[in-house]
Amino acid sequence: MSTRAVIPTLLLFLAVFIAAFNLRAGISSLGAVLADTLEAFQAGGSLAGIITAIPGLFFALFGLLAVPLATRLGLSRTLLLGAALSFLGLAVRPWVGDIWVFILLTALVTTGIALANVLLPAWIKNHGGRHIVALMTVYGSVLGLSGAIGPLTAVLSDAPDAWRRALFFWAAPAAVQVIVWFVVVLRIGRDVPTSTSPRVDATGAATDPVSLWRSPTAVFLMLFFGLQSMHAYIQMGWLPKIYVDHGVPAGTAGLALALTGSFNIIGGLIMPAVIHRMRSVVWLPVLFSALMGAGYFGLWLAPATTPMLWAALLGVGGFCFPTAIALIPARSRVPLVTARLSGFVQPIGYVIAAVGPLLVGVVREATGGWSVILPVLLVLCGLMGAVGFRAARNVFIDDELAAHA
Repeated sequence: MSTRAVIPTLLLFLAVFIAAFNLRAGISSLGAVLADTLEAFQAGGSLAGIITAIPGLFFALFGLLAVPLATRLGLSRTLLLGAALSFLGLAVRPWVGDIWVFILLTALVTTGIALANVLLPAWIKNHGGRHIVALMTVYGSVLGLSGAIGPLTAVLSDAPDAWRRALFFWAAPAAVQVIVWFVVVLRIGRDVPTSTSPRVDATGAATDPVSLWRSPTAVFLMLFFGLQSMHAYIQMGWLPKIYVDHGVPAGTAGLALALTGSFNIIGGLIMPAVIHRMRSVVWLPVLFSALMGAGYFGLWLAPATTPMLWAALLGVGGFCFPTAIALIPARSRVPLVTARLSGFVQPIGYVIAAVGPLLVGVVREATGGWSVILPVLLVLCGLMGAVGFRAARNVFIDDELAAHA
């Protein structure tokens, strides 16, 4: 039976939209109120480092479990489980009185998001049919919207507990996500990737299993994804703090973070189609990495002069994220290889990502400033451009795996 007969087109797009809408706001909203949150719990920079490192750490841990779990439960059921976990964490987290309970609930939020991070591209590949490019466009652009508007809830109120309201706000769309995916599960039940065996070649036929470590393109895509994710989570967790430490008003700092995230909307709208249609896109990661490096350079030399310009450069550089996400289905043929690739690129990539925010917290507390951190981030942009150049080559990972079968 075709997917179109099981999932109506409207529900197909609605499910992707609401899942993508919940993939970043629960994280980026915390970065905008991090200073107030730490003050409320009387927590220091090291705990801030732990909080900002949680997304990468748990995306890595539970991303590794996502594909095996989806093979057992089904893609849609696992996505529903992730939505429920995120809702629980978002609804309860703002009202606890202990920092370690807050951290635990933040981990619960990111656990749910981690499952969707890995499985949603595979779900789109499995169920999207002729709508795959359109669904990836919705996914990437709405995910960017989620990251951009998350920090804006920080300006909802000037009350002493405004940070609690800013965080709790995102429990509402999380609840909607649970409802939508519950409807999806009722309609299609247990769905697994089109090829149910992990032993597939380039055509989807059975063969001996080949590790994705044997695919150079997969490895470079994982490194590229990890480095761009590291920059993204450093920015989501620390960019407002960088500005505030240099005398920029907190409201302006929050708007700067929202501006940076807003460019992911544009990137998400255009990058799937660009990668689908262009013969060669290897120069794009180099360009975007260079622009991000220019943003860090501005933050290093004159952060308070034109804060929105530096935020905009970081935002355009953030096109690396929709580029990396769009490359996952674009560089694989069959849905199971897409799922395996997503389950390889994202979890291992997020291990790289998790190190960044944690080290920033430790170094910031040790040095009391940003004069060491920002030049290092600038250098890492150069490395990101180099690995992204190799990852973007027009190669199917299925073929590289088949060559080693």
